[in-house]
Amino acid sequence: MPTNLSANWPLRFLGEGKTEKFILDSAAAAHIYKGSPMMIDDNGDTDHVILSQLITVATSDVMVGIAAEEKVVVAGDAEDELHMIELYVWPTIIGFKSNSSPVFTMADVGKTVSMDGTGILTASGASTKPRIGKLFKVEDGYDYVALETPWVQA
Repeated sequence: MPTNLSANWPLRFLGEGKTEKFILDSAAAAHIYKGSPMMIDDNGDTDHVILSQLITVATSDVMVGIAAEEKVVVAGDAEDELHMIELYVWPTIIGFKSNSSPVFTMADVGKTVSMDGTGILTASGASTKPRIGKLFKVEDGYDYVALETPWVQA
């Protein structure tokens, strides 16, 4: 598993994944890897999605989804239908591969889950990490999260 989302994250799914396409914010260059959390920054471009680690997550920001594909955006790219990214959205249940020391156990099912830009899943509490959903299941080295998107971080 990548420790800083410097590669596509191995993902599994319970049921069928639902995706939607969104136009990318091109205020800053970014290499987006599959599995990355994507947001709308209320203090920036409120019409286009941006990689969560490019912003300071605030209570008015919106978690939109998890990148379903790898994309590169160049600063200044046109923000149009040619520069879109496909995201996993609600009601998808995504299994994120755990690292060598898992954060969650089955006793944590139902807890709210946040993910920082480096791909670390945590029980929610830190307002600087986007809330992505609720822990649904822990199985075979994967933490399955039922996405709650869109989600205003308040």
